[in-house]
Amino acid sequence: MIVTNREIYLDNSATTKVSNAAADRVYDMLVNTYGNPSSLHTKGLEAQHIVEGARDITAKSLGADSREIYFTSGGTEGNNLAVIGAALRRRKTGNRIVTTAAEHSSVIEACRYLEQQGFEVIYLPTDRYGAVSEESIAEAVDENTVLVSVMYVNNELGTIQPVEKIRRILKRKNSRAVFHTDAVQAFGKIPVRAGKLNADIITVSGHKIHAPKGIGALYIKKGTLITPRQFGGEQQSKIRPGTEASALIAGFGQAVSEIDLDKISVISELNAYLRERLSEIEGIVINSPDNALEYVINFSVRGKKSETIVHFLAERGIYVSSGSACAKGKQSYVLKAAGIEKELSDTAIRVSFSKYNTKQDVDALTEAIICAKGIIADI
Repeated sequence: MIVTNREIYLDNSATTKVSNAAADRVYDMLVNTYGNPSSLHTKGLEAQHIVEGARDITAKSLGADSREIYFTSGGTEGNNLAVIGAALRRRKTGNRIVTTAAEHSSVIEACRYLEQQGFEVIYLPTDRYGAVSEESIAEAVDENTVLVSVMYVNNELGTIQPVEKIRRILKRKNSRAVFHTDAVQAFGKIPVRAGKLNADIITVSGHKIHAPKGIGALYIKKGTLITPRQFGGEQQSKIRPGTEASALIAGFGQAVSEIDLDKISVISELNAYLRERLSEIEGIVINSPDNALEYVINFSVRGKKSETIVHFLAERGIYVSSGSACAKGKQSYVLKAAGIEKELSDTAIRVSFSKYNTKQDVDALTEAIICAKGIIADI
């Protein structure tokens, strides 16, 4: 039986290991700088200074003004606040929302809630690789459209969507719709710049970039108004009131400061190496497009149920996933929306890299898959 001598973690799209510096920052805030950032005494002002420092770091990373950054508990809350908040604010001017059938569940479920409130939601289909076409977006946007929400990078396939072109589409259609992008899987891996994307709202999350879970941020362009989802308190201009999670925010700021976009070259080599190794294994089908984000590869092991493969690998110290962690093992609606046949969907595995992974990790993974093919019975 193949058993590795160390943990091989290849599920970084689900969550990342917290960096040592970010963990140290959180600990220091918990035991030393523990004041309420809204308190006016010295301990409170110390905490506020660090919170605002993290806001400045995040703003700089996004090419934004610090007053456009609002801390949240993560991607799910951020997407809910963005989608529902923007739509409700504009319901007197229209009722159409345009999104895709392959969005993260926090966007899909927020849209379903809005349908119950009387909104019309257009869930655009995708191609075989989960990509939405510019033409379909343009065709769906009309004079009643109040919101367009398209993710930057698909969390299961790694597909990069044409988000940089959406603002031009809206201008061409003379649409005043708010443009939101869920950039959770893109942030920290490829450039996510507010000016280049020209988005009104951008969602990012901490635990995808080696920060703690429970912290994220929204960029809300100056002049973009949204309806808050919670009330009580003056914090964050009442957009997201409540006592700030200063320790988590400090850890988030530290992780953002450690982002190194030059790592993409190393990850590209790992991606190419894994694709090469997989091509040598009979029965492997790669579901991710060739131009997907290098951090993600989705592939199927024909005849072997993905859940069984995931457990087989985990017993050997190798951690991958069968799709989005939020789905908790349910069949992927993203792969279904992409028209991927059920046999491949049922046998799909997602590998997602981080800066800590090596070619040795890829070798261990592929050798274990070869072993699994010889041991696990066909479905």
